[in-house]
Amino acid sequence: MTAPASRRAAFVSLGTAVALALTACAGSGGPDVGATKKIDVSTNVPGAPVTLTMAYTDDPPTKALIEGFTKKHPNVTIKPQQTQFKDYVKSIKLSMSSGAPPDIAQYNPGAMNSLVPAGLVLNLDPWAKAYGWDAKFPKSSLEVLSSDRTAKQFGTGGLYAAPGAMSVLGVFYNKSLLTKAGVKGTPRTLAEFETAMRKAKSAGQAPLSVGALEVGGFQVWNALLNVTGDVSAYRSWAYGRPKATIETPAAQKAAQTVIDWTKEGYIPSSSNATADTDAQAAFANGKNTFIITGNWTAAMMESKLKDDVGFFLLPSATAGRPAVASGASVAFAISSKTKHPNVAAAFLDYLASPEAAKIQFETGFMPVDPKADLDAEGLRGEIRSAFGPVAQKNGIVPFPDFASPGMIDQLTPGIQGLISGKMTADDFLGSLQKSWDDHHGS
Repeated sequence: MTAPASRRAAFVSLGTAVALALTACAGSGGPDVGATKKIDVSTNVPGAPVTLTMAYTDDPPTKALIEGFTKKHPNVTIKPQQTQFKDYVKSIKLSMSSGAPPDIAQYNPGAMNSLVPAGLVLNLDPWAKAYGWDAKFPKSSLEVLSSDRTAKQFGTGGLYAAPGAMSVLGVFYNKSLLTKAGVKGTPRTLAEFETAMRKAKSAGQAPLSVGALEVGGFQVWNALLNVTGDVSAYRSWAYGRPKATIETPAAQKAAQTVIDWTKEGYIPSSSNATADTDAQAAFANGKNTFIITGNWTAAMMESKLKDDVGFFLLPSATAGRPAVASGASVAFAISSKTKHPNVAAAFLDYLASPEAAKIQFETGFMPVDPKADLDAEGLRGEIRSAFGPVAQKNGIVPFPDFASPGMIDQLTPGIQGLISGKMTADDFLGSLQKSWDDHHGS
């Protein structure tokens, strides 16, 4: 379950050929490892029939984006190959190393740690330069998709994917319940948010809906971590930078807050036995005042609560502090074995277009271009308003499971331990750092 750059580079339109040489590994093993091939990078989409295959797991917006691109280029056919999320990492590692890999593959950091070192996905830097992607895509959305050749350190090295739609983590609230609790307006500081939850509890309401049986629990901690201190240390840790650590005062305060909110009754004691989808459904059915989750749930929330649901980013201790929020992007990489790298790259470039922005927004995601001209109303309009400043000021940070392949296996039970009282904040952070050290080296 990933912002922002001002437009400063000139747009390189389709049809402009750029003679750039790209060196890419051709295979994953045997005598071909380290073999290179020269690709003449071009922003031109030829008129001859071209068929590409795409492996993906998220839907929407993938199919809608394929339809939008092929409508613009009717000579191009993109055949989608969808795999369930739980099977995707294993599946894409196998298929990308096969003799007939998909031309385009949805990016997953758990897969890239083997695909990038093996040279099975293209370094996209030449196309980024040719198309001027630094001016089209938010800076942090490209940063998180860049890595060194080992794919252990992110935010550096080459670009291995491009974002296709954005998401952001925040607070959904029930407007009627908040009014009944005597709270006027949305909280502007973390202390005001805690006051709102206390008033909701005093009014007989269930403050937070939390599905800690799955990812819902660590999303609460993650949102708190974004606002309890300097986020640069967290970003370094998530990116795998040398000697980074999650055992920081900000992370400790965020973990202790989860413990405190449970003791205060803001986080239900039943959370550890509640699935994330059940927590979302409970909120959507009017049983809770707040839920911390991502914009991917917006369509369901709005269909149930209509105009009675709102959204804001979890506020920091001080009002007016630059907005920071965890988010991710549906992103796509290109196989180094594809016969049509320029056409595949044209699809990635299309993801930053005005047409794609409408598709991204209509399918419940935030547009890659935070300045896209869209008719944003209702709940999605509120999310867009909150997301815009974050995206434009490089305030999007990765989710914590980005930090190492095994991190998700520590986050979920760790948060459950904080909620049940069986784990201290220090023990929780220590378990996360051990997973990080095992992958990156202490």
